[in-house]
Amino acid sequence: MLFLLILCCGTAFLATALLVRYGRGHAYRYGATVPQRFHSGPVPRLGGIGMLVGCTVGWTWMVMSQWFNFPNQIRTGVAMAGSLWLVVTLTVAAGVMEDLTQRLTARYRMGLTVIAAFLAVWLLNLSVPRLGLPAVDALWAASPWLGVGLAVVAVSGLPHAFNLIDGYNGLAGTVALVCCFALAYVALQVGDRQLAAIVLVLAGATGGFLMWNYPRGLIFAGDGGAYLWGVVISIASVLLVLRHERVSPWFPMLLLIYPVWETMFSIYRKTARGQSPGLADALHFHQLVYRRIVRGVFDDDDEARRMLMRNNRTSPYLWGFALLTVMPAVLFWNNTPMLMAFTVLFIVSYVWAYFSIIRFKMQRWLRR
Repeated sequence: MLFLLILCCGTAFLATALLVRYGRGHAYRYGATVPQRFHSGPVPRLGGIGMLVGCTVGWTWMVMSQWFNFPNQIRTGVAMAGSLWLVVTLTVAAGVMEDLTQRLTARYRMGLTVIAAFLAVWLLNLSVPRLGLPAVDALWAASPWLGVGLAVVAVSGLPHAFNLIDGYNGLAGTVALVCCFALAYVALQVGDRQLAAIVLVLAGATGGFLMWNYPRGLIFAGDGGAYLWGVVISIASVLLVLRHERVSPWFPMLLLIYPVWETMFSIYRKTARGQSPGLADALHFHQLVYRRIVRGVFDDDDEARRMLMRNNRTSPYLWGFALLTVMPAVLFWNNTPMLMAFTVLFIVSYVWAYFSIIRFKMQRWLRR
């Protein structure tokens, strides 16, 4: 698996290098006044293409492992790999179309990801078989469409959740990387080397992209990259729970609660203000950290350099915040009550931290 990780990392690194070199043309069309822009100058938003190339090479290698009977126990059939690649490519295409044109509305992108989710459910037989709650699981088992519906929601929604937290250099990419390693660890604990390899392919491709994205910000993942992270991680999470009864369904819930809750809280916040949930604004948690915690940390005469340094300084705050969910998720991956407790604890901590920043009541040491 180490070879697979290195192969995908190297492939994505080279593919992303070509995009950095030849992809700047489209970046000039990206609006300079949009509220989610926190960088200076034209930067290509095509990192998703480079990572998709790395994933394609990795999943092809997994198929070749079966064809040539490689002794690595990560063999994957053409049907499995082909179905996964088709769903992923359709989802990434929706994001890349927006990255290139900036004209694809959130409604159309959501529609395309929902189509991809139904395709994934059909081709990969996805379903969430249980919720880990004895009082509910009997009803859940008697109504299979509930598990299918939840799988559709997960696969169609998580790409947009990752897109929502993709605001600063290395932020969403590192969160995705850590989640991939956590999923691979649990998959190996239950003996599923194929599923572990699938997410390690994405981890390697993400690592190759991050070499160009952090800290210099030479290329962004764009909607295509965020959708790639979301669709692969959501499919892997559903498959892990579906294949292995030992794995609590609350393991992926806690593991991914940061982007999921950021999305749910954002929808609530905008709806309460009478705004469309699809309307972009600058009040997400990571944007508040950038504006109210990292502001004034650097004293540099070059505005572009100062913006880049603040951008890079923001991500570690959120990495630490995300680790507060990843660590307990990995430790208690088969313990539903503990996972549920830590999920509630994260939600309470998030709301407390959010309103503390809004009201300028954050601790002074956070700004040092």
